[in-house]
Amino acid sequence: MKGTWEALRKSIRIGLALLFLADVVVAGLYWQTTREDRADMLAERQRLMGESKLLHADVIRGEQIRASLPEAGRQADAFYKQSFLDASTGYSQIESDLSSIAAKSGVKTTGFTFKEKAIKDRGVTQISITTGVSADYPQIIQFINGLERSKNFYLLDSLQLASGTPGAIKLELSLHTFFRT
Repeated sequence: MKGTWEALRKSIRIGLALLFLADVVVAGLYWQTTREDRADMLAERQRLMGESKLLHADVIRGEQIRASLPEAGRQADAFYKQSFLDASTGYSQIESDLSSIAAKSGVKTTGFTFKEKAIKDRGVTQISITTGVSADYPQIIQFINGLERSKNFYLLDSLQLASGTPGAIKLELSLHTFFRT
């Protein structure tokens, strides 16, 4: 029985020694962290607070965007319905609109050429339009402004200078629009 007590005492001493060693390690780590300069710790705290504010602002902005998505969808639908003509009557409306813009600006056109390109899974058909126009520079600018202000949606792809009569500018215009399908 004496041998068991000795083994038990030895185990208790080893356990206490290990506990003491663990206390020394923890005390060393604590002392190491308290050695850091107070100014460095304050600067790190300020940096982390600033980063937190930026992340919070990003979250708020994301929530605002999420809340505005239904309105953006309604605006896109309204744009689609108001700016893109119906394919069944679109050609005559475009020709009438472009002729009217040309007449108001004093530009002479050579007629309009249309080319269709179906766009898959979008519910639209792209219509490429080419025409020749001739007039003085201010009239050409008025014609281009008329395209921009039209209730119909036109994208001007290119302007190419063509040979013209003295005193007048002749351009080949390439633009496109879309029809609802």
